[in-house]
Amino acid sequence: MDRRTFLSTLGLAVATQQLACAPRAGSMTATPRRLRRVGLQLYTLRDDARRDLEGTLANIAQIGYKDVELLSSMNNFGMPPQRLRAVLDRLGLRAPSTHLGGESFDNLDREIENAKILGHEYLVLASLPTDKPTLDDYRHWADRLNEAGRRALPSGIRIAFHDESIDFRKIDGVVPYDLLVERTDPAYVRLQLDTGNLALAGGDPYDYLKRYGSRYWLFHIKDAPAFGAEHDTDLGKGVIDFKRLFASIDHIDDKVLYVEQESYPVTPLDSAKADYKYISTLEF
Repeated sequence: MDRRTFLSTLGLAVATQQLACAPRAGSMTATPRRLRRVGLQLYTLRDDARRDLEGTLANIAQIGYKDVELLSSMNNFGMPPQRLRAVLDRLGLRAPSTHLGGESFDNLDREIENAKILGHEYLVLASLPTDKPTLDDYRHWADRLNEAGRRALPSGIRIAFHDESIDFRKIDGVVPYDLLVERTDPAYVRLQLDTGNLALAGGDPYDYLKRYGSRYWLFHIKDAPAFGAEHDTDLGKGVIDFKRLFASIDHIDDKVLYVEQESYPVTPLDSAKADYKYISTLEF
Protein backbone atom coordinates (compact mmCIF):
# COMPACT_ATOMS: atom_id res chain seq x y z
CA MET A 1 0.00 0.00 0.00
CA ASP A 2 1.49 3.37 -1.03
CA ARG A 3 1.53 6.47 1.16
CA ARG A 4 -1.50 8.11 -0.59
CA THR A 5 -3.73 5.05 -0.21
CA PHE A 6 -2.71 4.69 3.42
CA LEU A 7 -3.70 8.28 4.24
CA SER A 8 -7.00 8.09 2.43
CA THR A 9 -7.92 4.83 4.17
CA LEU A 10 -7.13 5.80 7.74
CA GLY A 11 -7.87 9.49 7.48
CA LEU A 12 -5.47 12.36 7.56
CA ALA A 13 -6.10 13.10 11.25
CA VAL A 14 -5.19 9.60 12.37
CA ALA A 15 -2.10 9.61 10.22
CA THR A 16 -1.06 12.97 11.59
CA GLN A 17 -1.48 11.74 15.16
CA GLN A 18 0.64 8.68 14.47
CA LEU A 19 3.36 10.78 12.89
CA ALA A 20 3.36 13.09 15.90
CA CYS A 21 3.88 10.14 18.22
CA ALA A 22 6.61 8.59 16.07
CA PRO A 23 10.27 8.78 17.22
CA ARG A 24 12.11 11.86 16.00
CA ALA A 25 14.65 11.50 13.25
CA GLY A 26 17.86 10.03 14.58
CA SER A 27 16.35 8.65 17.77
CA MET A 28 16.53 5.10 16.42
CA THR A 29 20.20 5.28 15.59
CA ALA A 30 22.49 2.99 17.53
CA THR A 31 24.21 4.36 20.60
CA PRO A 32 27.88 5.11 19.80
CA ARG A 33 30.23 2.42 21.05
CA ARG A 34 33.82 2.29 22.20
CA LEU A 35 36.27 -0.59 22.40
CA ARG A 36 35.90 -2.52 25.63
CA ARG A 37 39.56 -3.52 25.72
CA VAL A 38 42.60 -2.06 24.02
CA GLY A 39 45.89 -3.93 23.71
CA LEU A 40 49.41 -3.07 22.60
CA GLN A 41 51.78 -5.12 20.48
CA LEU A 42 55.02 -5.20 22.42
CA TYR A 43 57.02 -4.58 19.24
CA THR A 44 55.88 -0.95 19.54
CA LEU A 45 58.15 -0.61 22.59
CA ARG A 46 60.70 -3.18 21.51
CA ASP A 47 63.81 -1.16 22.42
CA ASP A 48 62.38 -0.23 25.81
CA ALA A 49 61.46 -3.87 26.41
CA ARG A 50 64.93 -5.02 25.49
CA ARG A 51 66.36 -2.74 28.18
CA ASP A 52 63.71 -3.37 30.84
CA LEU A 53 60.83 -5.71 30.02
CA GLU A 54 59.16 -5.52 33.44
CA GLY A 55 59.32 -1.74 33.55
CA THR A 56 57.99 -1.50 30.00
CA LEU A 57 55.02 -3.72 30.85
CA ALA A 58 54.35 -1.53 33.87
CA ASN A 59 54.31 1.54 31.60
CA ILE A 60 51.88 -0.23 29.24
CA ALA A 61 49.50 -0.98 32.10
CA GLN A 62 49.83 2.55 33.50
CA ILE A 63 48.81 4.06 30.15
CA GLY A 64 45.59 2.05 30.33
CA TYR A 65 46.16 -0.88 28.00
CA LYS A 66 44.59 -4.12 29.22
CA ASP A 67 46.16 -6.61 26.80
CA VAL A 68 49.64 -7.07 25.40
CA GLU A 69 50.79 -9.21 22.52
CA LEU A 70 54.12 -10.79 23.34
CA LEU A 71 57.17 -11.63 21.23
CA SER A 72 58.09 -15.24 21.70
CA SER A 73 59.89 -14.86 18.38
CA MET A 74 62.33 -12.73 20.40
CA ASN A 75 62.17 -15.17 23.34
CA ASN A 76 60.36 -12.44 25.29
CA PHE A 77 63.71 -10.76 25.83
CA GLY A 78 64.98 -13.63 27.97
CA MET A 79 62.29 -13.61 30.66
CA PRO A 80 61.12 -17.19 31.50
CA PRO A 81 57.40 -17.86 30.95
CA GLN A 82 56.60 -18.48 34.63
CA ARG A 83 58.19 -15.21 35.75
CA LEU A 84 56.61 -13.30 32.87
CA ARG A 85 53.16 -14.63 33.78
CA ALA A 86 53.66 -13.47 37.36
CA VAL A 87 54.58 -9.98 36.13
CA LEU A 88 51.53 -9.83 33.85
CA ASP A 89 49.20 -10.93 36.64
CA ARG A 90 50.63 -8.40 39.07
CA LEU A 91 50.10 -5.60 36.54
CA GLY A 92 46.60 -6.73 35.59
CA LEU A 93 47.58 -7.44 31.99
CA ARG A 94 46.42 -10.28 29.75
CA ALA A 95 48.50 -11.74 26.92
CA PRO A 96 45.94 -13.32 24.58
CA SER A 97 48.54 -13.98 21.89
CA THR A 98 52.18 -13.96 20.91
CA HIS A 99 54.03 -13.57 17.64
CA LEU A 100 56.21 -16.45 16.51
CA GLY A 101 58.91 -16.76 13.91
CA GLY A 102 58.87 -19.63 11.46
CA GLU A 103 61.50 -21.54 13.44
CA SER A 104 59.13 -21.75 16.41
CA PHE A 105 56.90 -24.11 14.43
CA ASP A 106 59.72 -26.66 14.56
CA ASN A 107 59.16 -26.70 18.35
CA LEU A 108 55.39 -26.33 18.39
CA ASP A 109 54.84 -28.53 21.44
CA ARG A 110 57.10 -26.30 23.52
CA GLU A 111 55.31 -23.19 22.24
CA ILE A 112 51.95 -24.70 23.17
CA GLU A 113 53.16 -25.44 26.70
CA ASN A 114 54.49 -21.90 27.08
CA ALA A 115 51.19 -20.57 25.75
CA LYS A 116 49.32 -22.40 28.49
CA ILE A 117 51.56 -20.83 31.13
CA LEU A 118 51.19 -17.33 29.71
CA GLY A 119 47.47 -17.55 29.04
CA HIS A 120 47.72 -17.27 25.27
CA GLU A 121 44.72 -18.12 23.14
CA TYR A 122 46.64 -17.66 19.88
CA LEU A 123 50.06 -18.43 18.45
CA VAL A 124 50.53 -16.09 15.49
CA LEU A 125 53.01 -16.56 12.65
CA ALA A 126 54.45 -13.06 12.36
CA SER A 127 55.65 -13.45 8.77
CA LEU A 128 57.03 -15.98 6.34
CA PRO A 129 60.66 -16.68 7.31
CA THR A 130 62.20 -15.50 4.03
CA ASP A 131 62.91 -12.08 2.54
CA LYS A 132 61.73 -12.97 -0.96
CA PRO A 133 58.94 -15.53 -0.62
CA THR A 134 57.64 -17.33 -3.68
CA LEU A 135 54.14 -18.62 -4.31
CA ASP A 136 55.40 -22.07 -3.35
CA ASP A 137 56.55 -20.62 -0.02
CA TYR A 138 53.03 -19.37 0.62
CA ARG A 139 51.58 -22.76 -0.31
CA HIS A 140 54.10 -24.50 1.97
CA TRP A 141 53.30 -22.25 4.94
CA ALA A 142 49.58 -22.50 4.39
CA ASP A 143 49.94 -26.27 4.73
CA ARG A 144 52.16 -25.92 7.80
CA LEU A 145 49.66 -23.58 9.44
CA ASN A 146 46.87 -26.08 8.79
CA GLU A 147 48.95 -28.84 10.38
CA ALA A 148 49.90 -26.64 13.36
CA GLY A 149 46.28 -25.64 13.84
CA ARG A 150 45.18 -29.28 14.00
CA ARG A 151 47.89 -30.03 16.55
CA ALA A 152 47.24 -26.99 18.75
CA LEU A 153 43.46 -27.01 18.85
CA PRO A 154 43.08 -29.92 21.33
CA SER A 155 45.07 -27.80 23.81
CA GLY A 156 42.68 -24.88 23.38
CA ILE A 157 45.23 -22.88 21.39
CA ARG A 158 44.51 -21.36 17.97
CA ILE A 159 47.00 -20.73 15.17
CA ALA A 160 46.83 -17.45 13.25
CA PHE A 161 48.66 -15.60 10.48
CA HIS A 162 49.72 -11.93 10.54
CA ASP A 163 50.13 -10.01 7.29
CA GLU A 164 53.13 -7.98 6.20
CA SER A 165 53.00 -5.47 3.34
CA ILE A 166 55.02 -7.83 1.13
CA ASP A 167 52.18 -10.37 1.26
CA PHE A 168 50.04 -8.15 -0.99
CA ARG A 169 52.59 -7.67 -3.77
CA LYS A 170 51.58 -9.73 -6.77
CA ILE A 171 53.74 -12.63 -7.90
CA ASP A 172 52.99 -13.82 -11.43
CA GLY A 173 49.68 -11.97 -11.26
CA VAL A 174 48.67 -13.58 -7.94
CA VAL A 175 48.29 -11.79 -4.60
CA PRO A 176 50.15 -14.24 -2.33
CA TYR A 177 48.15 -13.29 0.75
CA ASP A 178 44.95 -14.33 -1.02
CA LEU A 179 46.55 -17.61 -2.00
CA LEU A 180 47.53 -18.38 1.60
CA VAL A 181 44.15 -17.39 3.02
CA GLU A 182 42.24 -19.50 0.52
CA ARG A 183 44.54 -22.50 1.06
CA THR A 184 44.26 -22.45 4.85
CA ASP A 185 41.37 -24.15 6.63
CA PRO A 186 39.21 -21.73 8.67
CA ALA A 187 38.59 -24.52 11.18
CA TYR A 188 42.30 -24.51 12.09
CA VAL A 189 43.77 -21.18 11.00
CA ARG A 190 42.55 -17.70 11.89
CA LEU A 191 43.84 -14.37 10.63
CA GLN A 192 45.28 -11.26 12.22
CA LEU A 193 44.68 -8.18 10.06
CA ASP A 194 47.43 -5.59 10.32
CA THR A 195 45.63 -2.51 9.03
CA GLY A 196 48.77 -0.46 8.61
CA ASN A 197 50.75 -3.08 6.73
CA LEU A 198 47.90 -3.45 4.27
CA ALA A 199 47.70 0.33 3.85
CA LEU A 200 51.46 0.50 3.28
CA ALA A 201 50.94 -2.02 0.48
CA GLY A 202 48.39 0.34 -1.05
CA GLY A 203 45.24 -1.47 0.07
CA ASP A 204 42.29 -0.37 2.17
CA PRO A 205 41.78 -2.70 5.17
CA TYR A 206 38.04 -2.11 4.92
CA ASP A 207 38.02 -3.91 1.56
CA TYR A 208 39.77 -6.94 3.02
CA LEU A 209 37.46 -6.94 6.00
CA LYS A 210 34.54 -7.23 3.61
CA ARG A 211 36.28 -10.04 1.75
CA TYR A 212 37.49 -12.21 4.63
CA GLY A 213 35.63 -10.73 7.60
CA SER A 214 34.74 -14.02 9.30
CA ARG A 215 38.39 -15.10 9.23
CA TYR A 216 39.70 -12.10 11.19
CA TRP A 217 39.86 -12.69 14.94
CA LEU A 218 42.82 -10.47 15.81
CA PHE A 219 43.83 -7.02 14.61
CA HIS A 220 46.86 -4.77 14.62
CA ILE A 221 45.49 -1.24 14.71
CA LYS A 222 48.05 0.76 12.79
CA ASP A 223 47.70 3.93 10.68
CA ALA A 224 49.52 5.17 7.59
CA PRO A 225 49.99 8.74 6.31
CA ALA A 226 48.92 7.60 2.82
CA PHE A 227 48.06 4.41 1.00
CA GLY A 228 51.36 3.08 -0.30
CA ALA A 229 53.45 5.10 2.18
CA GLU A 230 56.81 3.83 3.38
CA HIS A 231 56.12 4.11 7.12
CA ASP A 232 53.26 4.24 9.59
CA THR A 233 52.11 7.11 11.80
CA ASP A 234 50.25 7.92 15.02
CA LEU A 235 46.65 6.71 15.06
CA GLY A 236 44.19 9.25 13.72
CA LYS A 237 46.92 11.10 11.78
CA GLY A 238 46.63 8.92 8.70
CA VAL A 239 44.21 7.72 6.04
CA ILE A 240 42.50 4.74 7.68
CA ASP A 241 38.88 5.28 8.67
CA PHE A 242 38.85 3.39 11.95
CA LYS A 243 35.27 4.38 12.75
CA ARG A 244 34.02 2.67 9.62
CA LEU A 245 36.38 -0.25 10.12
CA PHE A 246 35.36 -0.95 13.73
CA ALA A 247 31.68 -0.59 12.93
CA SER A 248 32.11 -3.31 10.31
CA ILE A 249 33.78 -5.89 12.56
CA ASP A 250 31.21 -8.49 13.58
CA HIS A 251 31.20 -9.31 17.32
CA ILE A 252 34.04 -6.87 17.88
CA ASP A 253 33.95 -7.41 21.65
CA ASP A 254 34.96 -11.04 21.06
CA LYS A 255 37.98 -10.04 18.95
CA VAL A 256 41.47 -9.06 20.09
CA LEU A 257 42.73 -5.64 19.01
CA TYR A 258 46.27 -4.35 19.54
CA VAL A 259 47.71 -0.96 18.79
CA GLU A 260 51.01 -1.23 16.95
CA GLN A 261 53.35 1.47 15.72
CA GLU A 262 56.81 1.01 14.24
CA SER A 263 57.95 4.58 13.51
CA TYR A 264 57.50 7.57 15.82
CA PRO A 265 57.47 11.38 15.60
CA VAL A 266 58.98 11.67 19.11
CA THR A 267 59.48 8.50 21.21
CA PRO A 268 57.80 5.07 21.15
CA LEU A 269 56.30 5.65 24.60
CA ASP A 270 54.86 9.02 23.57
CA SER A 271 53.25 7.39 20.54
CA ALA A 272 51.88 4.55 22.65
CA LYS A 273 50.25 7.12 24.93
CA ALA A 274 48.83 9.18 22.05
CA ASP A 275 47.55 6.06 20.32
CA TYR A 276 45.77 4.90 23.46
CA LYS A 277 44.12 8.27 23.98
CA TYR A 278 42.85 8.22 20.41
CA ILE A 279 41.67 4.63 20.19
CA SER A 280 40.15 4.33 23.69
CA THR A 281 37.89 7.35 23.13
CA LEU A 282 36.97 6.67 19.50
CA GLU A 283 33.23 6.20 19.04
CA PHE A 284 31.93 4.05 16.20
